[in-house]
Amino acid sequence: MNSPDSLRVAAVQFEHRDGDKAYNLGRVRDLTRQAVAAGAQVVSFHECSISAYSFVQPFSKEQLLDLAEPVPGSESIRELIDIARESNVPVLAGLFERDAGEVYNTYVCVTADGLQAKFRKLHAFVNPHLGAGSEYVVFDLLGWKCGILICYDNNLPENVRMTTLHGAELIFMPHVTGCLPSVMPGRGLVDPKLWENRLTDPVPLRQELSGPKGREWLMRWLPTRAYENGVYAVFTNPIGMDYGQVRNGQSMVLDPFGEIIAECHELGDDICIGVCTKEKLSVASGRRYIRARRPELYDKLLEPPTEPPVTRPGWNLESDGQV
Repeated sequence: MNSPDSLRVAAVQFEHRDGDKAYNLGRVRDLTRQAVAAGAQVVSFHECSISAYSFVQPFSKEQLLDLAEPVPGSESIRELIDIARESNVPVLAGLFERDAGEVYNTYVCVTADGLQAKFRKLHAFVNPHLGAGSEYVVFDLLGWKCGILICYDNNLPENVRMTTLHGAELIFMPHVTGCLPSVMPGRGLVDPKLWENRLTDPVPLRQELSGPKGREWLMRWLPTRAYENGVYAVFTNPIGMDYGQVRNGQSMVLDPFGEIIAECHELGDDICIGVCTKEKLSVASGRRYIRARRPELYDKLLEPPTEPPVTRPGWNLESDGQV
């Protein structure tokens, strides 16, 4: 019998195809089956895993609207619900949402009963025609309070802290990241030839993906988000080619101490399952830190900025020397 005091969460990675929703949903279905067969009670996928993501950079507003779908009620959401019904588990995945003439980078949680939660990325940037979300989302899932933050949202500590303050015990963190151009020393692109040769010569690719371009960069900040808030973090990321660039995958589940309790290691589609327990939440250092806060000292956080907020990816900062 399943207990609400523990939860087996799958973080899945796969190589998506740009704009091929049928193929991507097929991988979501197959990998959900595999995850459930391995014992998962919840299965999560990466940012825009249904549509793919990076390839929309040059899209016009009209092209984005054509790609996007209403949530709920779209064909992709109906199929995702069917996948959840078939395997009898909640499934989380991402797509572009169309609503009132705007397009959002949206992540959803569905069950056999339908849509359970929807979150719009707060810091949208891959295309100037994308709208930004305006609220945090925390929802009940199998006896747990769960939140969602998409990719760049997690780079701002305030977002993870606010989601935790809204009651989240576990935060899904879907990404499309890693091995990107950057001004940071050691970071940058991975040669696609290494990916093409991964089966016959895997060592150079593993060295690149595990170094500062990929995993080492994640380790600078991802465990901290879990540790400083005392929450579970479920990081998902695609593996392989994404709009001509290599992504490092390395989907993982981290506990409230910032320790990695499950991680994908394959140079290809893979699943890892982390066992989350309420007991760790009760003793995590981050929970003490939250109780130790002194909000009366934090007025500066609420002051309006002198310039409008700007979300800019690192690869756009190379030319002007900004970080």
